[in-house]
Amino acid sequence: MSSLFEDKVREPLASQMRPTTLDEVVGQVAVVGDDSLLRKLVDNQRPTSLLFWGPPGSGKTTLARILARSWQLEFSEISAVTSGVKDIRAIVKIAKQARLEGQGSLLFIDEIHRFNKSQQDALLPHVEDGTLVLIGATTENPSFEINNALLSRLHVVTLEQLSNDDLAELLRRAQKKLQRTFTDAAKKLVVQASAGDGRRLLNVIETAAALQPTGNISKQTTEQAIATATLSYDNHGEDHYNLASALIKSLRGSDVNASLYYLHRMLGGGADPLFIARRLVIFASEDIGMAAPYALTLATAGYQAVERIGLPEAEYGLTHVVIALADSPKSRSVADLLHQFKSLAKQFPKAEVPKNIRNAPTEFMRGQGYNQGYQWQAEFTPNTGFLPPEVADELKD
Repeated sequence: MSSLFEDKVREPLASQMRPTTLDEVVGQVAVVGDDSLLRKLVDNQRPTSLLFWGPPGSGKTTLARILARSWQLEFSEISAVTSGVKDIRAIVKIAKQARLEGQGSLLFIDEIHRFNKSQQDALLPHVEDGTLVLIGATTENPSFEINNALLSRLHVVTLEQLSNDDLAELLRRAQKKLQRTFTDAAKKLVVQASAGDGRRLLNVIETAAALQPTGNISKQTTEQAIATATLSYDNHGEDHYNLASALIKSLRGSDVNASLYYLHRMLGGGADPLFIARRLVIFASEDIGMAAPYALTLATAGYQAVERIGLPEAEYGLTHVVIALADSPKSRSVADLLHQFKSLAKQFPKAEVPKNIRNAPTEFMRGQGYNQGYQWQAEFTPNTGFLPPEVADELKD
């Protein structure tokens, strides 16, 4: 029996427009095209456990639902964020009973990388014996986040973010579904702001249509809708480290524009500003070093500014530091010498300090030759003997 209020709960646009066959899927030609793995698995009716790896809004959940429908399997869906072993056991119990009645089951686990090792291990016997066809979805690199035992039982399917052409096609379909039209400026804006995420695009479209119930939806209305759709950012995910790597490599390459773009993309997505500030302090010594020694002072001051002022005002300080570091001359001398002498310290951990530079606070120690012949001097000479002989010999080679 339906709820008294069921008709008042509007189904989200993204759900209304979810494809039901591979032919309806927008984009992902390599995954759903005529000669693709999924197409063959569907055409040959070969239920197979899979792992969909791709960015948000690339169609992972949609594809799992299409496969369950195509293979005529009972579909169950859980999120690894809110579920655990207890939920898996309950689903397995139902799947075993369904199997006795000749009905197969497909379990879709969103964000499967959130499961710990024991939770992932709980899936193994049921995937192995065919009780469940498992489809996992992850935005993170499977080789880092999925344990080897489970990964060996899944075929990894890599999804890409949607292209602007794909997003434009989704927009066209959404306009037809809603019987609404966006202005050309609004269309361009919503495609750009969606950043390859189909679900984000549809959410923005739905919000914009609600904000402006009549007439062509304007750029201004679209901007308002975009402002309500927060950027997705995981401070511990692969995208976080990819952006951090891009920032550092852009600084190293002295590309101010690219450096600022990645800085503000991280800040706009919610990255911890102190994480960025720490990376800039490290960069100042590791990649600039003695080519511009002041860079370390500037980067440290930037860190202190973030720590004491906080966002949003600290954005000025971080932008200041990033411009200066990108423009600075670069040198690896500090990093190279760090690694060289760190290695020497490990190679000669017990080398004796030369007696002439040892402290000699007692008469006995002076009698042993400690501090003998040492005179204050500001410059190194070959006869100074600051290093243990074996270390000095190693440096000569």
